[in-house]
This record gives sequence, structure tokens and C-alpha cells, in this order.
Amino acid sequence: MPGQPHSQTLNPTVAEVTRRIARRSAKRRARYEARMAEQHARGVHRATLSCGNVAHGVAACGSIDKNALKLMNAANIGIISAYNDMLSAHQPLTTFPETIKAAAQRMGSTAQFAAGVPAMCDGVTQGQPGMELSLFSRDVIAMSAAVGLSHNMFDAALYLGVCDKIVPGLFIAAARFGHLPAMFVPAGPMESGLPNKEKARIRQLYAEGRVGRDALLEAESASYHSPGTCTFYGTANANQLMMEMMGLHLPGTSFINPGTPLREALTAFAAEQAIRNSEPGGEYRPFYRQIDERAIVNAAVGLLASGGSTNHTLHLVAMAAAAGITLTWDDFTALSAVTPSLTRIYPNGEADVNHFHAAGGMGYLFRELLGAGLLHGDIPTVFGTDLTAYTREPRLKNGELTWEEGATQSGDVSVLRGVAEPFAPTGGLTVLDGNLGRGVIKTSAVAPEHRVIEAPVRVFHEQEELKAAFDAGELDRDVIAVMRFQGPQANGMPELHQLTPILGVQQDRGFKVALVTDGRMSGASGKVPAAIHITPEALDGGPLARLRNGDVVRLDANAGTLEAHISPAEMAARPVSKGTHLADHHSGLGRELFSGFRRLAGPGELGASVFGGFEDDDQ
Repeated sequence: MPGQPHSQTLNPTVAEVTRRIARRSAKRRARYEARMAEQHARGVHRATLSCGNVAHGVAACGSIDKNALKLMNAANIGIISAYNDMLSAHQPLTTFPETIKAAAQRMGSTAQFAAGVPAMCDGVTQGQPGMELSLFSRDVIAMSAAVGLSHNMFDAALYLGVCDKIVPGLFIAAARFGHLPAMFVPAGPMESGLPNKEKARIRQLYAEGRVGRDALLEAESASYHSPGTCTFYGTANANQLMMEMMGLHLPGTSFINPGTPLREALTAFAAEQAIRNSEPGGEYRPFYRQIDERAIVNAAVGLLASGGSTNHTLHLVAMAAAAGITLTWDDFTALSAVTPSLTRIYPNGEADVNHFHAAGGMGYLFRELLGAGLLHGDIPTVFGTDLTAYTREPRLKNGELTWEEGATQSGDVSVLRGVAEPFAPTGGLTVLDGNLGRGVIKTSAVAPEHRVIEAPVRVFHEQEELKAAFDAGELDRDVIAVMRFQGPQANGMPELHQLTPILGVQQDRGFKVALVTDGRMSGASGKVPAAIHITPEALDGGPLARLRNGDVVRLDANAGTLEAHISPAEMAARPVSKGTHLADHHSGLGRELFSGFRRLAGPGELGASVFGGFEDDDQ
């Protein structure tokens, strides 16, 4: 029943999808678990190192920490951080290591900064050459964290990261060091600034040439104005929600603003809890025993219920693979069909994540999904043995951190609703399949009248080409814009978010418009229907490489189809465009360093990862 934190009966579709994932993953998951158990048997801390190894590992520590580390019977926490002071979301992390170290000392244990990992901002690189490194940065982050943890000095790990590729990369690393207990420590969103609807209005006016750059910069600066995560519900905030849905956060911590006493107390408690969860701490909870197919399904359900970022149809697949679990796009579609949409957060509404948090936030969302049998409530978490605690909210009372029962009803039904009165009966994300390949579409922000589009295509290879056609009035008609050669092998699969205002203008002018691409859209993509992540990509000989201007394509988000009105014989006979323009995308701003990544990148449906789906787990 809605309002109850638990249900005795799991939704039949959720149960069946989970069983299906477990069956298809059985061999690779068993191999993964065996590898993690083998690593645990070798030793999860400093006792396995020689005296010389240990001496190097503790040389820079103060006397208190040095003595504790030499004794071998106290826990040592490895800190992996994505701190830098250019990204607003990560700037607050500057103080976290000292908070964590102090908390560890109070517990008679230690914490060491094991590694810093890169963190890039898609908001800075949108439409720029650097965006072509963005997706690959996820796998670089995983490898960077692995280098830090490979010293084998640690009994547990705390992962400090927030934004788009960073949390998925850290998760992949946590999975491959699954013999260690792991906890993710968020920084929290910035306080609300310029309303999202007004920001979108100014962007669209700028795209039409009706306001200048000064007005645009003023609006953007009023939106992104202080330390903390951007407040719209894109990939970064969806990361936080999914970590909490899997029990890798402390309860209720995802959307606490940075720089507050409560955030400071939660960071210190995370260190204490990580020590308790370590083997020396007596409650050994390694990642590999905590995260299984049930946790992955919980993450997917939470993403769908909240209208989260389509980027996670790539990331969650890659994350699951790192833990020996095979998740498919069809699983997302099946879960979406039974998961109601319970939030309206920009770009799916006008509110931001601060409004969501104030309306009841994660505690209420957990309560509703658990009550409806849409989550596996019995998964182990960093906080306990099930999800019961996640209906509660953290509070400070007389300086002491405590958790109290959260909201039992929404404080604002325009932002957050229960399962009895959802915004929509489904999760608003589905797979598209047809003679142009397979892709995904997010429909939660697309009005029903725009979910079926049949129109001639205009083929583009560069975002600047589309903008030039718009400026010349060549898109003043019903049109499906095809932006091809944007896949991981072609140019790193950049986000194409700068196309949204342009296509939004055309939609507002009364034209039927859509985007079809083997690239990505931002987690903030909104009202224009976009078939994205098309697999196989054009560079790999996918059908998009055979399209011509004027071909008629039908995108039907309701039926889950994407079809070109071209016979199989004609499609097969057409020459394949080779993407000869791509040489210009393979050097400059470091892109030449990633040629190996482009060669190794797998298809979008497998997570667009350079790790090959961890096929070694199948052996």
C-alpha cells in the first residue's frame, strides 16, 4: 500500500526482470564473485605487504596515524576523490579528506588520500572539442581509481564524486575492487538560482537571435552560481539518486546542500560507517556481496520513476558489467512499463532538486516505491541489512546526527507524487527498434502529441551544419534531423545538447521535428523527441550511414519503433558513407591521446565501454 515502507509482494514484472538478469548473468557473475573472494583471501589490508612496502605507504603520515597503520589491527580507509575547484559540484570536496581523516582518528583508525581522479564538466565542454573526451573520461576515472587502490593499503574505500561520468567511473572501480567495502560520499546541490523555465526561455531566445550573448551569460550565471551540483535533474543528480537506491549512500544524503553543518556531519559519519563495515571493524560488508542484480534493478527503477537521464542507459549497463551482471536496454523498457513517473523536476518540469528534496525527497520516494513492491527492499546497504532506513531523513539534534522518519505524504504534488496518483503510469523511457538500428528515447519530457513523428530527414555530420541550416531557414518544415558519426568509435560519442534550443524553436513554430543520432543528448534534454545512442553506429556500418536527405523516417515512441521507408533491398544496395570528415575530430585538445579508446569502444547498447564488457569474467 502507498505510504507503507514495505510490501510483502514484489511487482511481478520487477521480479521477472530480476530473474532474467540473474539467469543471463549466472556464469559471469559466478566468475566475478570467485575473483573477489580470491582477492579477499589474499588479504584486504597492509598485513600482506612487506615491511619495506608498508614503510613507503606510511612515510608521510603523522605519528598517530603511522603508529596505527603499523599495528595492522585498525582500519585504513582509502579516499578516492574527484575534487577540483573549477567544477561547482566538486569544489566542496576540498574539505572532505580532512573531515574523513579526523573522524577516522576518533575511531582509532586511519584514512589516506589514495588517488585523485579527473572530473570534467559537460556544461563547460558542450559543443566544444573537449566534449569528445567526456564519455571516455568515465573509463579513465575507473582506471585512475584502480591505480590508487592497487597499493593494497586499504580496508575500505570512500568514493567522493558527483557528476556525469565520474560516479559511473568510480562505481566501475569499486566493482573491480569489490573485496573492499565501498561507500559513495556526495557533496550536494547548490542552492536554487534562476528558475529553470526562465533559463530555457533565454536559451531559446538566444538561439533565435532575439537576445545577445550578454543576456545569455547573465541568465546562465544566475543559474549556475555557487558551489554545489547544478540543480536541474540531469545525469549528475541522477547519479546521486541511483547510489542511494542501491544503498551505497547513507540514507537521505543525496540532496543536502554543501557547506552546511548537516553535510559536514554526514561526511564524518560516512568515514565512521566505512570503518565499521571493514573487516577490522567487525561488520565486513564488501561491495561484491552488497551489489547484485537486485541493487541494479533498484537503480533502474529509481531512475525511471524520477525521469532520470538517458545517459544511464549507457552508464548503468557498463556499471553492471563491471560487477558481473548483464543488463540490457530491453530490461529498461520492461521496467519502465510498470514504473510510474513520480517526479516533475526540470527538464521534466519546472522545479529543481532542492524543491524535490523539500517536498519529501528520497525518503518519500523510497516509501512509495517500496510500498508498491517496485524495489527489492531486502538488499544489504552500507547502513544495514535492508532499505528500511532509507525512508528516514538525517537530522542534527544538539549537534548529534540522527535519522528520523521521513515524509509520509508529498509536500508539493506538482513536484513529487505517490504511486496512487502518478504524473504518468510509466517511466517515460523506452527502446526504439527498426531498420535504422536500436536506440533509446526519453519521453517523460515530451508531450504526447510530439511522440510520433514521420517526416523527411536532413542528414548532418557536424552540429555547426545543423545550426547553419537553421539560420538559413532550411529547417522551416517538418523534419527529422539525423546527426550521424557521433558514436563512440567515431568521435567519442559527445553530447549534442546545443541542438536542443534550435530544434525547440522549430517545434514551437508548429513544425514536427525530431532528432535521430548515434550520439548522446544531455541529461537535461527535454521536449524534442530524440532517438539517441543508435546502435550500430554509422562508423561501424550502421544503417544511419546509408540514409540520404529526403528519406522518410517514422519515429514512434509509443510503439517503440524507428523505421526508414526504404526497402531492405534498396537499403542493402546503397553505398555506406565513410565519415571522412572525422580526421578533424581525432587531434587537438588531447584527442589524439584517445585513439586507442576509439578503437576499443564497444557499442552503446553494451555501455560504450573500452573494457570489452569484462568478457574475462565469462571464461
